[in-house]
Amino acid sequence: MRVVVVGQGYVGLPLAIRAAEVGHQVIGYDVDAERVKSLTAGESYVEDVSSERIRAAMEAGTYRASDSARDCGGFDVAVVTVPTPLHEGTPDLRYIEESARTLARYLRPGATVVLESTTYPGTTQELFAPLLEEGSGLVAGADFHLGYSPERIDPGNPVWGFEETPKVVSGVDEASLKAVRDFYDELVETTVPVGSPKEAELAKLLENTFRHVNIALVNEIAMFARHLDIDVWQAIDAASSKPFGFMRFTPGPGVGGHCLPIDPSYLSWRVQRELGQSFRFVELANDINNHMPEYVTRRLINAFNTRRRAVNGSRVLLLGLAYKKNTGDARESPSLRISQLLLDMGAELRAADPHVVEGHRVDPRLVRVELTKEELEAADAVVLLTDHDAFDYALVEQHAAFVLDCRRRLSGPRIEVL
Repeated sequence: MRVVVVGQGYVGLPLAIRAAEVGHQVIGYDVDAERVKSLTAGESYVEDVSSERIRAAMEAGTYRASDSARDCGGFDVAVVTVPTPLHEGTPDLRYIEESARTLARYLRPGATVVLESTTYPGTTQELFAPLLEEGSGLVAGADFHLGYSPERIDPGNPVWGFEETPKVVSGVDEASLKAVRDFYDELVETTVPVGSPKEAELAKLLENTFRHVNIALVNEIAMFARHLDIDVWQAIDAASSKPFGFMRFTPGPGVGGHCLPIDPSYLSWRVQRELGQSFRFVELANDINNHMPEYVTRRLINAFNTRRRAVNGSRVLLLGLAYKKNTGDARESPSLRISQLLLDMGAELRAADPHVVEGHRVDPRLVRVELTKEELEAADAVVLLTDHDAFDYALVEQHAAFVLDCRRRLSGPRIEVL
């Protein structure tokens, strides 16, 4: 089949390459000309897709990247994997809307369109479908297949990649569900059908809200435990020994990526707009997790105060800018907020991260460095924010004068754990 994947980021590129590998003729459409240029050169910017896989698909003639909407023409299946950001707490669906209008121009009877972008329940049928119908003159269900299948990409996960992770699928009618499921059955090991796009949309938000709320819970417990002189990490270890009824979550400097800082708020927004009620769990979790960078900064200030130093003029080395270990994804990373706070306080700030590329949404005042003995010895304080496996933790323990460890990766007399 001729497949168009709209959006070639962390979600769309793995999907596009996998579809090409099973034999489909795939167009990876993205309005970002620089992304298309990189892909055309066979260069990957997504950890889960190697440059070798891209080049192999291109050499086989099954994959081509394009920033021209005309190349979307003639598709049998189109999948939309575009961003869905929040602006002042309100969902920004313009990328979904633009994608629908583009695809509508090329939509043919019998084709299948799938939305993967995370959004509030009802988007597929109440927003996406009408735009496709208006631009094509066709009717969803009657003339073309339409469904929703939430993305479940976990960047850097060595066990649960795109193929291994079960894929939730849905359709606006039985024929659409079959078409959507048949497509994904070729790509992944397991598909999980649900009754309608609304259930699939809610399933995605439920997954991320569950994580968001539980991370907020342990973050708040960690703050209380410190004042109560309790080692929260030992308590979490002990609780984790229970083989049922408990799932381990750990404290950290905040949440990042596209999912946790944004997705639960989509559900909260929908509940408020449709029902006039507050989703209190999400609002409380947002409040706690959004303020963790400020809490980490206060902990560092207190550590300096006990040493009769000020943050202003002190040299601080941050370890990790990505929101998640072993990835280069810095979207919404709490490390970026912490670096901004410290820079505004006058800290002489440096940061080491072997995965995040230069200039990736990083404050230009921040000096990028390698993790070396010299950098550690020159720093008045080191803050471990993202526990990449590539870091030499023995080197840090040996040469750092003081470390605020937000991930409990270090030990020793000069280490203070979050």
